[in-house]
Amino acid sequence: MILGLLDGRPLPRTALDERLAVLRNGPRSTALPRPGSSEDRQLIRWVAQVLLTEALCEAVAAERELPVTASGTASGTAPGPARLDQQAAVGLGSITAAAYEGSAAVRAVYDSVTAEVEPSPADVAHYRALTSRPPVTRWHLVLPDGTFEADPDTLPTALAEALRTAPPGEWVTVGPWTALLLATLAIPQDPDPAPALRDAARRAAFVRWLDRERAQRLTLVDGLEHPGDPAQPDNHHRH
Repeated sequence: MILGLLDGRPLPRTALDERLAVLRNGPRSTALPRPGSSEDRQLIRWVAQVLLTEALCEAVAAERELPVTASGTASGTAPGPARLDQQAAVGLGSITAAAYEGSAAVRAVYDSVTAEVEPSPADVAHYRALTSRPPVTRWHLVLPDGTFEADPDTLPTALAEALRTAPPGEWVTVGPWTALLLATLAIPQDPDPAPALRDAARRAAFVRWLDRERAQRLTLVDGLEHPGDPAQPDNHHRH
Protein backbone atom coordinates (compact mmCIF):
# COMPACT_ATOMS: atom_id res chain seq x y z
CA MET A 1 0.00 0.00 0.00
CA ILE A 2 1.28 3.43 -0.85
CA LEU A 3 0.54 6.93 0.34
CA GLY A 4 1.46 8.60 -2.91
CA LEU A 5 4.23 9.25 -5.40
CA LEU A 6 7.07 11.74 -5.19
CA ASP A 7 8.74 12.21 -8.57
CA GLY A 8 7.22 8.86 -9.50
CA ARG A 9 8.74 7.14 -6.48
CA PRO A 10 6.16 5.37 -4.25
CA LEU A 11 5.89 6.52 -0.64
CA PRO A 12 4.66 3.80 1.74
CA ARG A 13 1.37 4.22 3.58
CA THR A 14 3.09 3.20 6.82
CA ALA A 15 3.83 6.83 7.70
CA LEU A 16 0.15 7.73 7.36
CA ASP A 17 -0.98 4.88 9.60
CA GLU A 18 1.63 5.83 12.20
CA ARG A 19 0.64 9.53 12.17
CA LEU A 20 -3.05 8.66 12.47
CA ALA A 21 -2.30 6.31 15.38
CA VAL A 22 -0.46 9.10 17.20
CA LEU A 23 -3.42 11.44 16.71
CA ARG A 24 -6.01 8.88 17.76
CA ASN A 25 -4.08 7.96 20.90
CA GLY A 26 -3.06 11.50 21.75
CA PRO A 27 -4.46 14.02 24.23
CA ARG A 28 -6.88 15.48 21.64
CA SER A 29 -8.30 12.16 20.50
CA THR A 30 -11.78 12.98 21.81
CA ALA A 31 -11.95 15.93 19.40
CA LEU A 32 -11.31 13.75 16.33
CA PRO A 33 -14.14 12.53 14.11
CA ARG A 34 -15.62 9.08 14.53
CA PRO A 35 -13.65 6.43 12.56
CA GLY A 36 -15.37 5.59 9.32
CA SER A 37 -17.33 8.83 9.14
CA SER A 38 -17.06 11.26 6.24
CA GLU A 39 -15.22 13.68 8.52
CA ASP A 40 -12.75 10.91 9.39
CA ARG A 41 -12.10 10.31 5.69
CA GLN A 42 -11.39 14.02 5.30
CA LEU A 43 -8.97 13.84 8.24
CA ILE A 44 -7.13 10.92 6.64
CA ARG A 45 -6.68 12.80 3.38
CA TRP A 46 -5.62 15.96 5.26
CA VAL A 47 -2.94 14.04 7.20
CA ALA A 48 -1.81 12.38 3.98
CA GLN A 49 -1.33 15.77 2.33
CA VAL A 50 0.66 17.01 5.33
CA LEU A 51 2.93 13.97 5.04
CA LEU A 52 3.38 14.47 1.30
CA THR A 53 4.30 18.11 1.89
CA GLU A 54 6.88 17.04 4.44
CA ALA A 55 8.30 14.41 2.08
CA LEU A 56 8.51 16.93 -0.77
CA CYS A 57 10.37 19.43 1.40
CA GLU A 58 12.72 16.73 2.70
CA ALA A 59 13.61 15.98 -0.93
CA VAL A 60 14.08 19.65 -1.75
CA ALA A 61 16.19 20.20 1.37
CA ALA A 62 18.46 17.35 0.24
CA GLU A 63 18.65 18.72 -3.30
CA ARG A 64 19.60 22.18 -2.03
CA GLU A 65 21.92 20.76 0.63
CA LEU A 66 20.12 22.70 3.34
CA PRO A 67 21.31 22.28 6.94
CA VAL A 68 18.81 19.75 8.24
CA THR A 69 20.21 16.98 10.45
CA ALA A 70 19.44 13.30 10.02
CA SER A 71 17.08 13.52 13.00
CA GLY A 72 15.02 16.16 11.23
CA THR A 73 16.15 19.07 13.37
CA ALA A 74 17.32 22.18 11.59
CA SER A 75 20.99 22.83 12.25
CA GLY A 76 21.51 25.43 14.97
CA THR A 77 17.89 25.36 16.16
CA ALA A 78 16.28 23.76 19.16
CA PRO A 79 14.69 20.35 18.57
CA GLY A 80 10.94 19.89 18.55
CA PRO A 81 8.06 21.44 16.64
CA ALA A 82 7.69 25.13 15.88
CA ARG A 83 4.59 27.12 16.73
CA LEU A 84 2.93 29.59 14.35
CA ASP A 85 0.65 32.36 15.46
CA GLN A 86 -2.89 32.38 14.09
CA GLN A 87 -2.21 34.95 11.39
CA ALA A 88 0.77 33.00 10.06
CA ALA A 89 -1.15 29.70 10.13
CA VAL A 90 -4.02 31.21 8.18
CA GLY A 91 -1.61 32.72 5.67
CA LEU A 92 0.02 29.36 4.99
CA GLY A 93 -3.15 27.28 5.04
CA SER A 94 -3.84 24.41 7.42
CA ILE A 95 -1.89 21.70 5.54
CA THR A 96 1.25 23.77 5.00
CA ALA A 97 1.07 25.23 8.51
CA ALA A 98 0.91 21.73 10.05
CA ALA A 99 3.85 20.59 7.93
CA TYR A 100 5.82 23.73 8.84
CA GLU A 101 5.22 23.24 12.55
CA GLY A 102 6.11 19.55 12.52
CA SER A 103 9.03 19.34 10.10
CA ALA A 104 12.40 21.07 10.29
CA ALA A 105 12.88 20.28 6.60
CA VAL A 106 9.79 22.30 5.71
CA ARG A 107 11.07 25.21 7.80
CA ALA A 108 14.50 25.00 6.17
CA VAL A 109 12.99 25.01 2.68
CA TYR A 110 10.72 27.90 3.66
CA ASP A 111 13.76 29.94 4.72
CA SER A 112 15.61 29.05 1.52
CA VAL A 113 12.74 29.77 -0.86
CA THR A 114 11.77 33.07 0.77
CA ALA A 115 15.20 34.39 1.76
CA GLU A 116 15.16 37.22 -0.80
CA VAL A 117 11.48 38.14 -0.50
CA GLU A 118 10.88 41.74 0.57
CA PRO A 119 7.78 43.96 0.44
CA SER A 120 7.99 46.59 -2.25
CA PRO A 121 8.27 50.29 -1.28
CA ALA A 122 4.85 50.75 -2.88
CA ASP A 123 3.37 48.06 -0.61
CA VAL A 124 4.88 49.70 2.47
CA ALA A 125 3.63 53.14 1.43
CA HIS A 126 0.16 51.77 0.72
CA TYR A 127 0.04 50.05 4.09
CA ARG A 128 1.12 53.22 5.86
CA ALA A 129 -1.56 55.22 4.04
CA LEU A 130 -4.25 52.79 5.14
CA THR A 131 -3.18 52.36 8.74
CA SER A 132 -1.31 55.50 9.79
CA ARG A 133 -2.50 57.33 12.90
CA PRO A 134 -1.44 60.73 14.19
CA PRO A 135 1.24 60.79 16.90
CA VAL A 136 0.14 60.84 20.52
CA THR A 137 0.96 64.05 22.38
CA ARG A 138 2.79 63.77 25.69
CA TRP A 139 3.82 66.61 27.96
CA HIS A 140 7.12 66.49 29.83
CA LEU A 141 6.19 68.24 33.07
CA VAL A 142 8.22 69.49 36.01
CA LEU A 143 6.62 69.50 39.44
CA PRO A 144 8.08 70.75 42.70
CA ASP A 145 8.89 67.16 43.66
CA GLY A 146 10.04 65.75 40.32
CA THR A 147 9.31 65.27 36.60
CA PHE A 148 6.99 63.02 34.63
CA GLU A 149 5.26 62.61 31.28
CA ALA A 150 1.50 62.74 30.86
CA ASP A 151 -1.23 62.91 28.26
CA PRO A 152 -2.60 66.48 28.48
CA ASP A 153 -6.15 65.12 28.48
CA THR A 154 -5.46 63.23 31.72
CA LEU A 155 -4.51 66.40 33.63
CA PRO A 156 -6.98 68.57 35.54
CA THR A 157 -8.67 70.75 32.92
CA ALA A 158 -7.79 74.06 34.57
CA LEU A 159 -4.11 73.10 34.94
CA ALA A 160 -3.89 71.90 31.33
CA GLU A 161 -5.40 75.15 30.03
CA ALA A 162 -3.01 77.25 32.12
CA LEU A 163 0.00 75.30 30.87
CA ARG A 164 -1.12 75.71 27.24
CA THR A 165 -1.29 79.51 27.55
CA ALA A 166 1.73 80.06 29.79
CA PRO A 167 4.94 81.43 28.22
CA PRO A 168 7.63 78.77 27.66
CA GLY A 169 9.55 77.93 30.81
CA GLU A 170 7.10 79.63 33.18
CA TRP A 171 5.69 77.96 36.26
CA VAL A 172 1.92 78.00 36.67
CA THR A 173 -0.15 77.45 39.78
CA VAL A 174 -3.81 76.53 39.59
CA GLY A 175 -5.51 75.61 42.85
CA PRO A 176 -3.38 72.94 44.56
CA TRP A 177 -1.30 72.24 41.44
CA THR A 178 2.00 73.82 40.45
CA ALA A 179 3.79 72.72 37.29
CA LEU A 180 6.04 73.78 34.42
CA LEU A 181 5.65 72.51 30.86
CA LEU A 182 9.20 71.57 29.90
CA ALA A 183 8.55 70.02 26.47
CA THR A 184 5.78 68.72 24.21
CA LEU A 185 6.53 65.29 22.78
CA ALA A 186 4.97 63.62 19.76
CA ILE A 187 5.01 59.82 20.25
CA PRO A 188 4.52 57.85 16.99
CA GLN A 189 1.73 55.27 17.20
CA ASP A 190 2.61 53.32 14.07
CA PRO A 191 5.37 50.69 14.26
CA ASP A 192 7.47 50.01 11.19
CA PRO A 193 5.19 47.91 8.96
CA ALA A 194 8.05 46.40 6.94
CA PRO A 195 8.68 43.35 9.18
CA ALA A 196 5.00 42.32 9.24
CA LEU A 197 4.67 42.92 5.51
CA ARG A 198 7.82 40.92 4.83
CA ASP A 199 6.47 37.98 6.83
CA ALA A 200 3.20 38.11 4.89
CA ALA A 201 5.04 38.35 1.56
CA ARG A 202 7.26 35.39 2.49
CA ARG A 203 4.26 33.25 3.38
CA ALA A 204 2.50 34.12 0.12
CA ALA A 205 5.66 33.39 -1.91
CA PHE A 206 6.14 30.03 -0.20
CA VAL A 207 2.52 29.00 -0.80
CA ARG A 208 2.86 29.84 -4.51
CA TRP A 209 6.15 27.94 -4.76
CA LEU A 210 4.77 24.94 -2.89
CA ASP A 211 1.64 24.79 -5.05
CA ARG A 212 3.82 24.59 -8.17
CA GLU A 213 6.07 21.92 -6.68
CA ARG A 214 3.14 19.83 -5.49
CA ALA A 215 1.51 19.95 -8.92
CA GLN A 216 4.74 18.91 -10.65
CA ARG A 217 6.16 16.34 -8.27
CA LEU A 218 3.47 14.83 -6.03
CA THR A 219 0.72 12.30 -6.61
CA LEU A 220 -1.80 11.48 -3.87
CA VAL A 221 -3.45 8.10 -4.32
CA ASP A 222 -7.20 7.64 -4.19
CA GLY A 223 -8.73 5.15 -1.80
CA LEU A 224 -6.63 6.14 1.22
CA GLU A 225 -9.66 5.63 3.43
CA HIS A 226 -9.85 1.99 2.30
CA PRO A 227 -6.32 0.55 2.49
CA GLY A 228 -7.62 -2.95 1.85
CA ASP A 229 -8.69 -2.07 -1.69
CA PRO A 230 -6.31 -4.01 -3.99
CA ALA A 231 -6.81 -1.41 -6.73
CA GLN A 232 -5.51 1.41 -4.52
CA PRO A 233 -1.92 1.63 -5.83
CA ASP A 234 -3.10 2.03 -9.42
CA ASN A 235 -5.90 4.53 -8.69
CA HIS A 236 -4.28 7.89 -8.08
CA HIS A 237 -4.31 11.52 -9.10
CA ARG A 238 -2.01 14.52 -9.03
CA HIS A 239 -2.25 16.77 -5.99
